[in-house]
Amino acid sequence: LGRLFGGADRTDICQGALGDCWLLAAIASLTLHKETLARVVPNDQGFDRSYAGIFHFQFWQHNRWLDVVVDDRLPAVRNRLVLLHSASNNEFWSALLEKAYAKLNGSYESLKGGSTLEAMEDFTGGVGETYETKSAPTDLFNIMKKAYDRGSMMGCSIDVRAQTASGLVKGHAYSITGLEEVNYRGKKVKLIRIRNPWGQVEWNGAWSDESREWNVIDSSEKKRIFQNSMDDGEFWMEFEDFKANYDKIEICNLTPDSLTDDTKRKWEVNMFEGNWIRGSTAGGCRNFIDTFWTNPQFKLTLLHADDNNDKCSVVIALMQKNRRALRKEGLDLQTIGFALYEAPADEDHLGKDFFRYNGSKARSKTYINVREISERFTLPPGNYLLVPTTFQPHDEADFIIRIFSEKAAGTMYDIYMLFISYDTDRSGKMSSYELRIALKAAGMHLNTKLLQLLGLRFADENYDIDFDDYLTCIVRLENMFRVFQALDKSKTGQVNMNILQV
Repeated sequence: LGRLFGGADRTDICQGALGDCWLLAAIASLTLHKETLARVVPNDQGFDRSYAGIFHFQFWQHNRWLDVVVDDRLPAVRNRLVLLHSASNNEFWSALLEKAYAKLNGSYESLKGGSTLEAMEDFTGGVGETYETKSAPTDLFNIMKKAYDRGSMMGCSIDVRAQTASGLVKGHAYSITGLEEVNYRGKKVKLIRIRNPWGQVEWNGAWSDESREWNVIDSSEKKRIFQNSMDDGEFWMEFEDFKANYDKIEICNLTPDSLTDDTKRKWEVNMFEGNWIRGSTAGGCRNFIDTFWTNPQFKLTLLHADDNNDKCSVVIALMQKNRRALRKEGLDLQTIGFALYEAPADEDHLGKDFFRYNGSKARSKTYINVREISERFTLPPGNYLLVPTTFQPHDEADFIIRIFSEKAAGTMYDIYMLFISYDTDRSGKMSSYELRIALKAAGMHLNTKLLQLLGLRFADENYDIDFDDYLTCIVRLENMFRVFQALDKSKTGQVNMNILQV
């Protein structure tokens, strides 16, 4: 009798006839995180008396979790599964998960070829980062170890498909399942554990299953890092050999915290949705200045500097929607990127001349045909304009943008909604007498003297304040608070300034 679960682990993932090693590498990583696995594969189901021939799975899609239900029929030949299966051929959660993910994306056929990071994000709702091993930071091992310790999911791959003499397969996705340091002949050696989703074909160089290096390692040390010599597709290798043989590392972080420092932050997220439509909003990249300005434009206000900095940490992630499901219509991933500009507060949609004469303050490193591109920036507080684009004009797609900031990043919509809650007659203005409570609602508590000065500065002759002036007031106050806090190093609430600082 088959089982749904028998203690889900990496040996339950063996690739079948489908070219979806990228997905299987992500599933293998998923088994390392039991809470996340239980979210994707709810463990309150099985072949008991309540069994009804169906199973349900949950996937993150475009900032929400979807429940996908499948029946219990699986492709088989001569009573053996032909696609994803467990090593025992008697446990079915992984095969049913593959089927549910195929349903989510339209078909099994749609799963051929992909990025491990794509599936990792769909299992977690996390934020992806990619490193090229040949141009990675010098502390790459520490970055990856920190990611592993924080519960991030990781995969790696080698360009161009072919099996090398060392047992590694080019053009193939692998899971990263561990990083450790061991004592070897008086020195520390950095090791990385990798799993081939085929369930076989392993590295045969230094630190492989039967290599002589293990002969001088204490048995307790081998037990600590779970070293074994089984032909299960999983193996250790020295980190320097890993960098020499693998080309790309994909990391899916469950939070946007940087892997290059130890700071733990509370992240806020804002989301935009949009589309590029031929003849309307598909303007292409900045190379096409005559149409670039027609791309969707999103205003973003970074109000608060980080707690330990005078700038704002922000992660921007641009994701194409539903492209895998659209393959059956002959559509594939577009080549995408984005640029961020310092924005004037009084413009709704900026025209060609603005982009002709103003450079971007930040942008994606490259344009690339992946589902999601993400970048990390530190920027001064202020108003910004985000322009997501395809590389070529007239290329169509739907997209979402996730913006993570350490302190709440106010979208223009958020600030506008706050403003109109005090614009009771919908005149586009609010009374200066309500400025105190409107600023308090924005998180600013001011004394009467300062409120009087703000009223004199921003109110018109009828004691009204329009939205542009309200926004300018908020941004300038934020900058004032930021400068004051930087000068008030002893946190006394008082600062001494010379005439030049004033």
